[in-house]
Amino acid sequence: MAVVREEDIHNACVLIVDDQAYNITLLRMILRDSGYTNILATTDSREALPMYEKHRPDLVLLDLQMPHIDGFGVMDQLREVEHSSVVPILVLTAELDPEVRYKALQSGARDFLNKPFDRIETVVRIRNLIEVQLLHKHIVRQNEILESKVRDRTQELRDTQMEIIHRLGHAAEYKDNETGNHIIRMGLLCGVLGEAVGMAPQACEMLRHASPMHDVGKIGIPDRVLLKPGKLDPDEWEVMKTHAAIGTDLLSGSKSPLVQMAATIALTHHERWDGTGYPYRLRGEGIPLVGRIAAVCDVFDALTSDRPYKRAWTVEDSLEEIRRGAGTHFDPALVTLFDANIAEILAIRAQYHED
Repeated sequence: MAVVREEDIHNACVLIVDDQAYNITLLRMILRDSGYTNILATTDSREALPMYEKHRPDLVLLDLQMPHIDGFGVMDQLREVEHSSVVPILVLTAELDPEVRYKALQSGARDFLNKPFDRIETVVRIRNLIEVQLLHKHIVRQNEILESKVRDRTQELRDTQMEIIHRLGHAAEYKDNETGNHIIRMGLLCGVLGEAVGMAPQACEMLRHASPMHDVGKIGIPDRVLLKPGKLDPDEWEVMKTHAAIGTDLLSGSKSPLVQMAATIALTHHERWDGTGYPYRLRGEGIPLVGRIAAVCDVFDALTSDRPYKRAWTVEDSLEEIRRGAGTHFDPALVTLFDANIAEILAIRAQYHED
């Protein structure tokens, strides 16, 4: 349990707001005789707010009956500026009317100090409120430290998850004799198209990290099929197509929304808008949006890259092929958006070109 040190109590900042100079003098004397060293005061209630904002005192001794702004008005002002903490207010009053006291408590008063002041009562009430306030500040600081540690740990876990995911994507690319730049481009291209179609920023960020795992299922394809330099025969093609289901199997069952999205992309990025794709021959908007986005980006990147069985196509020829596939292979709306964002897409290709 936290304990407030005596020196911290005596070093606490106390602000006195009372239009009677005599009351301020008396309270100063009582506080100083009790060991308090940090005492501020004003007889003008209009100065209370700027003094509070400048010094953030640990306790405010506040008179209720004052010209210009009464004590209730001052409490209203302090509540407006103090959003993250409790305003520590000890009301100085000769008013015994319960209604006035109820109103003061509702306005933010924590305790009352009756006039004329009793020295012992004054010291005890001030000390009690300061101790409570210092304990409150200590708890707030500890919570901030804990929250910071939780944020740091959460970020570490997220970074670790990202690293594992990217390494898993790299594993598939190494087996396929492709470079790591393909999965980098894939993530960035899908992010561009996700933004263009109106996905929320958090979803776009997830898409950038999930889409590089689209071909992770190729880990399970035999080399004789995956690395064949020529055209696959029908039986080999059926084997190749199983990489979508293999990838989904590798990624399924996770509680992570990111991995869940990656599983969806792995399963559906070879589905076609007209229903002739694989593995489930999904059609149109029955194909998840992230799968439709990955399909466009994956084909464009494959066309413009060298493969064991072909040379890279030119950007112009590749774009023309994408346009021809609108409404059959690809979501036509996504093809339009891909065209509209081609400058950013080509900039990504230029930055992460193949060596």
